[in-house]
Amino acid sequence: MRVFRTALPAAALLCAAIWAAGPQAAVPSPPPPAPTGADDSSLIKVDVTRNNILFTVTDKKGRFITDLTKDDFEIMENRRPQQILEFAAKSDLPLRLGILIDTSNSIRERFHFEQEAATDFIKDVMRPKVDKALVVGFDTTAQLASDLVDDPEKAAASIVRLRPGGGTALYDAIYFACHDKLGQDMPKHDFRRAIVILSDGEDDQSRYTRDQALEMAIKNEVVIYAISTNVTHVETDGDKLLTYLTNQTGGVVYFPFKAEDMAQSFQDIANELRHQYNISYRPEPLATDGKFHEVQMRVKGHKDFIIRARAGYYAQKQ
Repeated sequence: MRVFRTALPAAALLCAAIWAAGPQAAVPSPPPPAPTGADDSSLIKVDVTRNNILFTVTDKKGRFITDLTKDDFEIMENRRPQQILEFAAKSDLPLRLGILIDTSNSIRERFHFEQEAATDFIKDVMRPKVDKALVVGFDTTAQLASDLVDDPEKAAASIVRLRPGGGTALYDAIYFACHDKLGQDMPKHDFRRAIVILSDGEDDQSRYTRDQALEMAIKNEVVIYAISTNVTHVETDGDKLLTYLTNQTGGVVYFPFKAEDMAQSFQDIANELRHQYNISYRPEPLATDGKFHEVQMRVKGHKDFIIRARAGYYAQKQ
């Protein structure tokens, strides 16, 4: 199984739109992006008086490191050391999951395996009455198959009802899931928010851009995981796109060698969702410029440990 990770900067201009959707309802197309310099009063803003970062730590073999303490970490913002105010190992946070399933014609041959693996994942990872999940199928448009529910059987049943056909609106599906659904419960750091994408990473229908979708995920502290449905064993532009999205939000992308291996990829994601830390710090100096600020983290004395966390945050603009 191939797992690719890269480190790329992310910066984007976001124009938010509110979509209404019901079960099995098409997500309406967003309006065109506002021109540069337009009134930004409708932009979603994040109070970063304290910045909270959920993250995982593994060794080079992918084994989770779960016995670290506050003093083991160093955090930097714009090359300046930051003081950690709070630290905790978070192994039982309530989950808020978005399962985004590519239902375009390009994955028709592998669709049955997608459905089986996704339904098993939902039933395995969700705790009834504690965790919630939504299901979005996307082809020419994004379709809300199931709203956020705390019943794994209901979420799984909505996956079975999906049918393939049409183009691919991946970015619109990400934007909708993060903006309208996963970002609603507050405070954000009391929940583990994640999206799991099953797709070949191609997009030919979205109104939102890649960076607008990514910005919405970062602002709502949503970690993106992805399982590529490309089984050609040749890296494509879609694979690179999935790698970029997951890397920037602290997730990981999996490339099963064959469709039947998707179940193991889902199991790996389930394991990661239960092994994380949370760090809280007050950015110094506190930025109010509305811009993206990169954050770097490391484990002191352990260069071989790998931290997966979102690349940074968007400061509130005043």
